[in-house]
Amino acid sequence: MKFLFLSSIVLFLFLCSTTLWAADYLVGPGDVLGISVYDNEDLTTKVRVSSSGTIVMPLLGQVEVQGGTVNAITDKITRLLADGYLVNPQVNIFVEEYRSKKVVVLGNVRTPGLIELSGPTNFLELISKAGGLEKDAGDTATIQRKKDGEASTVIVIDLLALIEKGDLSQNMQIVDGDTVFISKAGMCFITGEVEKPGTYACGDGTTVLRLVALAGGFTGKAAKSSVNVVRIVDNEKQVSKNVDLYMALQDNDVVVVPESFF
Repeated sequence: MKFLFLSSIVLFLFLCSTTLWAADYLVGPGDVLGISVYDNEDLTTKVRVSSSGTIVMPLLGQVEVQGGTVNAITDKITRLLADGYLVNPQVNIFVEEYRSKKVVVLGNVRTPGLIELSGPTNFLELISKAGGLEKDAGDTATIQRKKDGEASTVIVIDLLALIEKGDLSQNMQIVDGDTVFISKAGMCFITGEVEKPGTYACGDGTTVLRLVALAGGFTGKAAKSSVNVVRIVDNEKQVSKNVDLYMALQDNDVVVVPESFF
């Protein structure tokens, strides 16, 4: 059901989080900064961060900005201007153009591969750019992140908490060079009197009723109290008849919804 919820909540989470993440964005080579100083129009400038992580600022000359947030760079330039140049300078800086970031998305998304991003991007935005989750996506995603001089770290995202419960803490910021992998869920098959018979994800906690919901619900002919579950145990087929709709399913279960004759 995760892929059904994704499009409906991505905008909400985007609005809640983009402003906060933009403030935490680390400026780097290729970014274009717009800089203005109140009541000093001659100091207003637009500069691109060089490959060495510096900008050229009127009065100050070359200033190192790589790896700093917009707030940190603002404070730095304010201090430099106040040191013998201006009295109580009021500096405003914003990122006019973000450098291109490259991220690899693998696994159960509709268009896996290399994705180029511009600007702060969170996990849900990335998945949206990758075409959304496939219906067999699992309950977890992993982000492999490399840091200079350090071993790669792995960040685990609980997709169930993020997409079905709206846990914003799981909507991680994506950074340049990340590799994101979407796991594949266990699959169950449902047939008979449901609107959309077929194969659906049935990860931990999936019940018969939830699988029915994924399949569009019962038809008007369904015998709701006579649902059967076929399960392979030790290479032998076992059939559970008239199961409780809250019965937990396992990978590869087959749910059969018979027709009611009354």
